[in-house]
Amino acid sequence: MAHEIDYRVHGESLQYLEVELDPGETVIAEAGTMMYMTDGIRFETRMGDGSESGVVGKLFGAAKRMLTSESLFMTHFTNEGQGKQHVGFAAPYPGQIVPVDLAAAGGELLCQKDAFLCAAMGTEVSVAFNKRLGAGFFGGEGFILQRLRGDGKVFVHAGGTLMQKRLNGERLRVDTGCIVAFESGIDYDIELAGGLKSMLFGGEGVFLATLEGHGTVWLQSLPFARLADRVLENAVRLKQDDRS
Repeated sequence: MAHEIDYRVHGESLQYLEVELDPGETVIAEAGTMMYMTDGIRFETRMGDGSESGVVGKLFGAAKRMLTSESLFMTHFTNEGQGKQHVGFAAPYPGQIVPVDLAAAGGELLCQKDAFLCAAMGTEVSVAFNKRLGAGFFGGEGFILQRLRGDGKVFVHAGGTLMQKRLNGERLRVDTGCIVAFESGIDYDIELAGGLKSMLFGGEGVFLATLEGHGTVWLQSLPFARLADRVLENAVRLKQDDRS
């Protein structure tokens, strides 16, 4: 069972997460996300999330993480002090931090590979191969998604403004990059955006993602790739203006 951690999200568009740990409790996080920690917190970099047993299991877990271009290692923050201690994690870019209770979400959550921020110790962080090759090769999240499994709290990050929607058999069509996470009861696939004219000149890309089934989906209004493209585009334009 996962450790029962308390938390608080601070800020509006540039948020950070404060996790409160009782003595002996641990939170695991991607390397480089820590903002601060109080004196009683000890951190240790380990291979994987701690759910793997034995050397072979740890190496296999590390190999799967390599497929998502994530670090082989995760950082474990443990309260080894007296009383309650705190550790803070910063969002990577403007947006919102989304807390999800895995027990209430059916024990499993699928998310894009760079959405995961941190989770209670006892959460399994692995990869999920998409069942359909088309969704894998052409979907914005790629052939591999991250799978978060357990019964504790996990935290993912959404760029821009968050949209949370419950599907009860409905079918939702979205931009592939706008997907943050979805529960395991949701079927994910891709389809052509429309006719040839729409695909070439519509500005929405060639493919759209389809989400269908029963469960909750989380969408973001500003995917990081879109933000990076706009920054790069304006940087090039400003550089050209300076030259002229």
